[in-house]
Amino acid sequence: MIGKIIAGSSFGATVGYVMKEQSRILGFEGIEPPGVSDMVRDFKDQTLLNPRIKNAVGHISLSFSPKDADRLTDPFMAQIAREYMERMGIRNTQFLIVRHTDQAHPHCHIVYNRIGNNGQTISDKNIKIRNGKVCKELTAKYGLYYPKGKEQVRRERLREPDKTKYAIYDAIRGCLPRCKSWGDLEKRLQERGITTKFKYCGNTDQRQGVLFSKNGHTFSGSKIDRAFSFSKLDRHFLQAQRIVTPTSQPRYSAQAVGNLSAAVSNYRSAFAGLFGSRGNSGESVDLGGFGVAGDMTLPPGWYCGSIAPEQMQRRIGESHEEHIARVTALIRQATEVMLIEQAKRSRKLRTIKTNKPKFRIH
Repeated sequence: MIGKIIAGSSFGATVGYVMKEQSRILGFEGIEPPGVSDMVRDFKDQTLLNPRIKNAVGHISLSFSPKDADRLTDPFMAQIAREYMERMGIRNTQFLIVRHTDQAHPHCHIVYNRIGNNGQTISDKNIKIRNGKVCKELTAKYGLYYPKGKEQVRRERLREPDKTKYAIYDAIRGCLPRCKSWGDLEKRLQERGITTKFKYCGNTDQRQGVLFSKNGHTFSGSKIDRAFSFSKLDRHFLQAQRIVTPTSQPRYSAQAVGNLSAAVSNYRSAFAGLFGSRGNSGESVDLGGFGVAGDMTLPPGWYCGSIAPEQMQRRIGESHEEHIARVTALIRQATEVMLIEQAKRSRKLRTIKTNKPKFRIH
């Protein structure tokens, strides 16, 4: 996990950037998404509480290794981001957490107001030092991947041919999670100016090695990194192409189906209470394969408690009982997030009603 402090001069530019097309809102406080102009207005309104602060824009990105991609669900990433803010002293203020999905590595952006809810200043003193310390603490706490070896090499100091070799390494590492075949990898690398050639066994068409070329330099896969040898990459693609196809209709235990059915019932109630008819246009998943009647409408993609349809699918090597138990846990977690949000909204409405000025007609 790596945190990057980003300089921002205006809420308009910063919120506009983080709310790009390939993004999902993971959390917010004191603003009303998803409209960019509405959120910017909310941020600006609060700056009036302390006009002495020249730049009230706080912007931090949190990046994670592709190795942790499977673990970093939206709720988990939101949890880490919120804990990061708490440890950094970013509290009692407006904020927006947005996940971007345009890169191979999971990452999110935190936009916050350096002027707190009561006009207090959110300090940025020694923020880079504190950022490094907090990132290391959270990386250790949650067992996240810590970069080592080639990932720690400072690219800007390299000379040829090492500069090109590391550029090819970074390109393969970035493309590989989204590639399911040699053809996929070749196409993505070609877009980055890297050509791929194969070595063959004698006069046969049996491949036994791979070469990557760029800027007039050519390296075998194993010379770039042992993980990128032909045999290891070929094994990666074979595993990526495996498809879980049950030989017969799965049979779940009555207890597992009962647990899922109860979780779905609670979920539907919480969903209706929070979204009402507004959520009817969202994606839905069919629960018939689990033995539960009807389908389930998922929360909007921008909502922090959203569930992606692919999260409901059975994973490679996962038993049927493990599958239904994991789906049940996902639904319970989403229900809890919605109930918490309902409670927050109720408190906010009560506060507004209590503080609403009363007028008398004389």
